[in-house]
Amino acid sequence: MSAEKRTQPLTRGGDARPRVLVLRALGLGDLLTAVPALRALRRGLPGHEVVLAAPGRLAAAAAATGLVDRLLPASAPGRAVPAELAWDGPGPDVAVDLHGNGPPSHLLLQRLRPGRLFAYAHPGTPGIAGPYWRADEHERDRWCRLLDWYGIPADPGEVWIPQPTAASPAPGAVVVHPGADAAARRWPRERFAAVAQALHRSGHEIVVTAGAGEGPLARHVAAEAGLPPDAVLGGADDVPFGRLAALVARARCVVVGDTGLAHLATALGTPSVVLFGPVAPRLWGPPSGARHRVLWHPCGDDSPRPGDAHGPLPDERLLRITVDEVVDAVRGLPDPDRPEADRPLVPEGSR
Repeated sequence: MSAEKRTQPLTRGGDARPRVLVLRALGLGDLLTAVPALRALRRGLPGHEVVLAAPGRLAAAAAATGLVDRLLPASAPGRAVPAELAWDGPGPDVAVDLHGNGPPSHLLLQRLRPGRLFAYAHPGTPGIAGPYWRADEHERDRWCRLLDWYGIPADPGEVWIPQPTAASPAPGAVVVHPGADAAARRWPRERFAAVAQALHRSGHEIVVTAGAGEGPLARHVAAEAGLPPDAVLGGADDVPFGRLAALVARARCVVVGDTGLAHLATALGTPSVVLFGPVAPRLWGPPSGARHRVLWHPCGDDSPRPGDAHGPLPDERLLRITVDEVVDAVRGLPDPDRPEADRPLVPEGSR
C-alpha cells in the first residue's frame, strides 16, 4: 500500500474486520521503541486491522515494520497530545494509548468510544483501571508491561523489523549522524567531524546523514572531516525512509546520539555507538550485548533523567564523552556478519 493511501482519513468502508487504534503520535525513535508492543498487538489480536495514529511523515516507516495496516495522520507540537483524531465511523474495537499516561491522551481516545481502552491508570481519569506508571522504566519495557496487564503477552526484546530489500547507497560505510531535535542531545559538531576524520583516515567510508533542516550541520561535519560533499545524505528534507533503512541495514556501524537513527540501528541489528547525555540509557538505550556500545558519564548521579532532554545547550554529561572514546568504541565493535555481534533473531521470511 502506498504512503499516500496510508495517510487518508479512515472509514469503515467494506472492511468488516475489528479495528485496534494505537496512539503514538511522536517521532521515528518513538515508533521504533513501540515495535515490541505493536508486534504483541498483532499477535494477541489476530484478525484486527491495526491503525496507528502518528505523524504522516512516518507512513513509510510504519509500513516497513510490517505491523501496521494503516496510518491515521496525527501530530502536535513537541511531544504534546494531538487535539483531535480524524476518525470516521464507529469507534475502534480496541484503543491503545502508547503516547503517554495522562488525561489528554486518555480523553482523546475515550471520545472515540472504543470498545476497550488499554492505558495506564491516572487520578485524572479514574475510570481507567490500568497499571501504575513507572518513571524509571525503559520505553520498550513500559509499553510491553501495559499490554501484559491487559492480558496480551509482550516481549520487549522483539525489537527487530524486516530487513529492507533496496540496495544500500554505501554498503559497509560508517554512518555518522550528528543531528538531534534538541541541542541537549547534540554532541558538538567539531567532535563528530574529528571522529569521522579519524575513521576515514583508517580506511572507512563515511556517510554523514541529515534530517530535514540539518544540511548545514552535516555539511560542516563532512567538510571539517575532509570528506567530499557527496558524503552527506539528506539535509534539505528527511532521507526517504526506504533509502535510509537500506543504508543503515548494510552499514559497518552507526555513530549517533540519543535520537531516531539509534533506534533504527537497533531495529535492523546494525552495530552502533550511541552517545547519551541528559537521559540515562536505561530509559532509551539499545539492548545490551556486543553489537551496541553506549557512552554515558553521569558522574555519580543515578537519576534516570539528570538533565533536560529538550534543553538549549549540549548536556554536561554528553560533553564528557571524548573523541578518542568514540573512535575506540567503533573500532571495538564486532563485524555485523559475525555471530558474536548478537544480531536479533528474525523469523524466516522476514528478511
